Amino acid sequence: MASKPIVAVLYQALAPPVYGGVSKPQKPGGYRDSGADIAYTLSRTGTTVLTPVDSPDSADQNHWCFPDTEDGILSAVQRGATHLWANTVLFSGHPLQTSAQFTPFESRVRVIAQPPACVDRWDDKSVLNDALRRHGGLTLPRSWVIDHPQLRSDDNASHSSPSSQGLDAVVASIPQTSYPIVAKPVRGRGSHGVKICQSAAEVTAHVTELLDESPRVLLEEYLSGEEGTITVMPPSNLPHATHSHHWALPPVRRFNHVNGIAPYSGKVAVTSNSQAVSRAERESDPAYAAIMRECEVVGDLLQTTAPLRIDIRRFGAESGFALFDVNMKPNITGPGRPGREDQASLMGLAAEAVGWDYAMFLRTVLGSARELRQLRNYSCPLLAES
Repeated sequence: MASKPIVAVLYQALAPPVYGGVSKPQKPGGYRDSGADIAYTLSRTGTTVLTPVDSPDSADQNHWCFPDTEDGILSAVQRGATHLWANTVLFSGHPLQTSAQFTPFESRVRVIAQPPACVDRWDDKSVLNDALRRHGGLTLPRSWVIDHPQLRSDDNASHSSPSSQGLDAVVASIPQTSYPIVAKPVRGRGSHGVKICQSAAEVTAHVTELLDESPRVLLEEYLSGEEGTITVMPPSNLPHATHSHHWALPPVRRFNHVNGIAPYSGKVAVTSNSQAVSRAERESDPAYAAIMRECEVVGDLLQTTAPLRIDIRRFGAESGFALFDVNMKPNITGPGRPGREDQASLMGLAAEAVGWDYAMFLRTVLGSARELRQLRNYSCPLLAES
């Protein structure tokens, strides 16, 4: 960077967009907890951080972040922010993408986030899975997509999945030997709505409930083996992290599942059920390197500009891995603020495996910030293939 960054962290104040009559669940607090962790930690390690109050209290998450509204963002930029850490869920109609107020700043303001159009398109798990399968060369579980009866007549046809069907047709097509099946919303948050179903009747009951809150439901083959998650970093030219393509941090293993599903980190601290896979384990089992390379391919295909977290799981005890969930907005909480000592994120655990503490991880992410112009002009190979 030519000059030292001046950072403003944004939280989710805008309601998520509506797809097929239903919106993605909004996190209580709008990610202000992790936003405060980011702002506080950066401010304690030499980075200039703007805050909405003059003397922020480390224990008050409301003191550290600006709302992601047009006025909130403009306030931060007018106060001198050179870097906007968009710790929020973006979408194609978000002010960062559409507001003419920010056009004069497109080249001088950098953003830490995925491109809004990238999130809008690929946060739909069914649409992304279809695109990855068409591209080929990636390992995914078998899946089925169920549409709400009214979705096919919805005006938002660009978000439809070509493989989708109605509930009865999908359930009838699944062989009994394929159970158990995982059912989940296509635009979920954390483990909300994710359930392992043991029978057709259980699938029907759970999907019926999900369709009340989600326009589309994804069914996936249940992967019974070891679960993990891989953080994919964007290209970087930092001295300690020089990579011309997307690159993966070491996998983090998940354990202590609840009913076969890893619990949401907001309810169970990841330090109690997750651990980075050691170098010795990675070197002795080529399955880890293989899935790390696949996750890097996904990052290259999507042209993501901020850390991406991809959940992986083995088909069985001794098998290779499949990637089963791509998280556009992973949790990025971390220790530092008083009382937050156990708030490491899965990405933070991966960073520790390469010798970075939370502060170093944040500085690395900050160093890969992109011009707002680049995010607004987003394109990627998968869009060309769609």
